[in-house]
Amino acid sequence: MGRLRVNQLWQATPVDPKAGQPVLPNVISTENIMRLVANSQDISNALRTLVVFALLAATSPSDAQTIRGYMPDEAAPHEGTWLQWPHHYTYGATYRNRLDSTWVAMTKSLVQSERVHVIAYNSTEKTRITSLLRTAKIPLTNVTFLLRQTDDTWVRDNGPIFVYDSGNNLNITDWGFNGWGFDTPFAKDNTVPMGVAGTLGLARIDLNTTVLEGGAIEVDGDGVLMATRSSILEPNRNPGVTQAQLQNVLTTNLGVTKFIWLNGYNGGQDDITDAHIDGFAKFGPPGTIVTMSNADLSYWGLSAADINTLNHATDITNAPYSFVWLPLTARNVVTTYGLNLGYKGSYVNYYVANTVVLVPAYNDPNDVLAKNSLQKLYPGRTVIGIDVRNLYAQGGMVHCVTQQQPVPVD
Repeated sequence: MGRLRVNQLWQATPVDPKAGQPVLPNVISTENIMRLVANSQDISNALRTLVVFALLAATSPSDAQTIRGYMPDEAAPHEGTWLQWPHHYTYGATYRNRLDSTWVAMTKSLVQSERVHVIAYNSTEKTRITSLLRTAKIPLTNVTFLLRQTDDTWVRDNGPIFVYDSGNNLNITDWGFNGWGFDTPFAKDNTVPMGVAGTLGLARIDLNTTVLEGGAIEVDGDGVLMATRSSILEPNRNPGVTQAQLQNVLTTNLGVTKFIWLNGYNGGQDDITDAHIDGFAKFGPPGTIVTMSNADLSYWGLSAADINTLNHATDITNAPYSFVWLPLTARNVVTTYGLNLGYKGSYVNYYVANTVVLVPAYNDPNDVLAKNSLQKLYPGRTVIGIDVRNLYAQGGMVHCVTQQQPVPVD
């Protein structure tokens, strides 16, 4: 689709995929506009972006001029996926070697779906990574490399968050990253969005005065954001910032107008993310939240109040979400090198690519249950298990180490 100005939206009426007829709202209202977005599977990224901006203009003219970005949901078409490959420069060769196989498996699964953009520490690491991929017989046609020094692997949290602007141009939002509140080294990781923007030639929106980790937020692509206060409003991340102030920044730069806030919890050294939302709740296909049972949410550390808030969450039109519940692992996770971590693993931290869904695997009886559930939820994509046992020992899973780059809109 060619570019459309926001004021041309009303000439680009969505079509009912069943009846093949235009769907015309009786009233141009928040509810009607967003119902068109949620219910029309045939709406392109370009039109969906315009709908969001038009919604903001129609409902709040005085504030609409400050809206400059719209973040599509994860399942929207990708140009590629970004990975920060493990290296030995921060935590040593044993750390790196124990994680390599997970990155090889992700790359092997993703290259059949889209490009894989690998951030390698330096040319020596690029050579080493290339050798690993060739040994695994992975074609390099869809693999690109960006040489840039990093502290660690968590590109979901420190990497670029891509958004469309009102002209459908792809931009990079560059938020502050401070090692989850000064818990780990972060200076190199914090420069990754700048490096990616320079490599891709995309406009970079400097938001470093606000600390925001990508795993701390979930967006449904229709104007709703889900997050925990503990992982964004924590004093070591955004001291003195109120929830209202933060929401204004998120609305301006991500195009979200409704917020589902859970309190979360202070994870201490056991969970330095302080309850990232993507560990236990994710937006699935339109109108769906993927999460855990109430008992498992309690095991994960959520309060009864948070569980109640999640269970009663509603979309942009105030319609209840439907829920899909994934199990935790049946037993405590044990790494490939024999370390019993003493706690169970989550399958909610999965990643949706163009033609595949990568789901955490733990060599556990519940791996197949989680995989089957997601295959039913994403029938048009192939669900692939990725062994994350060693990665989980470091506190993360598949979603934590991937970052989607949406397709450009012509």
